[in-house]
Amino acid sequence: MTIDIIIARLKKRYPPGKFDSQDPFRVLIATVLSQRTRDEVTDRASEKLFVKYGTCSALSRAEIGDIEILIREVGFFRIKAPRVKEIARMIDSDFKGEVPSEIEKLLSLPGVGRKTANCVLVYGFGKDAVAVDTHVHRISTALDL
Repeated sequence: MTIDIIIARLKKRYPPGKFDSQDPFRVLIATVLSQRTRDEVTDRASEKLFVKYGTCSALSRAEIGDIEILIREVGFFRIKAPRVKEIARMIDSDFKGEVPSEIEKLLSLPGVGRKTANCVLVYGFGKDAVAVDTHVHRISTALDL
């Protein structure tokens, strides 16, 4: 079974609607915050962060302590706060304020692995990609999917 067949089946079963593409920067930051954190906690913390720092540029200039306060609910907030700030800084300076839409460039950002990068491609850019964790990837590969 090829990836094209799998994607076609998923699109048929889960048509656009709930997961329509969103702002790639918000998707990226929320996905980084979501790592090892429940969805409802991620949603609250992301909302607080984006209310105060609505743009990439603003977030890149934020104090890490302020970011920590806003995202305190998420797991590993002291590790994620500097990562979020550095991601914003890199996007602002290295990518001229635009979240890259290529997986290799996304993977160059701190705290961004394949799963996070693929989430950004799917939900931020509407591209065909599959975001899975290591365990699903291993099983899928073992089953020759």
